[in-house]
Amino acid sequence: MAAAKINIGFGFYTMIKIYTKTGDSGETSLLGGGRVTKDCITMHVVGELDELNAVLGVVGANFSAEFLELKKQIEKIQTDLFKVGAEMVSLQSEVNKNLVKVGESEIVELENGIDKMWTELPELKNFILPGGSIAGAHLHQARTICRRAERALVGFGREQNIRPEIYQYLNRLSDWLFATARWANEKLGVEEIKIIIK
Repeated sequence: MAAAKINIGFGFYTMIKIYTKTGDSGETSLLGGGRVTKDCITMHVVGELDELNAVLGVVGANFSAEFLELKKQIEKIQTDLFKVGAEMVSLQSEVNKNLVKVGESEIVELENGIDKMWTELPELKNFILPGGSIAGAHLHQARTICRRAERALVGFGREQNIRPEIYQYLNRLSDWLFATARWANEKLGVEEIKIIIK
């Protein structure tokens, strides 16, 4: 495998091989060199973020060229999720101080996106079924994974000091995913299925 360089805010690291064999006993390394078991709360949070990121990759792949701006937004969010993950695995190391972190500007960006899409949607008066178009269904799926990541983060926050912006970002992201699912279905001409529970 060819060497690959990645930059997560504090320098470039070269990855020579995809397999290292250092995780064969059920442990993995954190940024900064610490070792943890793969089922610890830190790795649960990182795993949820990784799954969310992967599903967003599927979402982006489902949009055609006419949705280029949305595809770019999704790629930006994927990058931001990678930053959050890097922060989670470096909380107790000096590496954390040099990371590029998600903050208020990313939260506001999500809020502005929600507000813009919401003005283009019919008023929501009922619950709706997750689904619709393929893209809409995957966005709803991403929303539920985001909520799961948020729940895992709350548990992690009982053990580690998590910046408030991280909680806010994931909470706002789940709202963005819901709004984007509705917006995608609207633009693709797929009607929402309303649920009336009375």
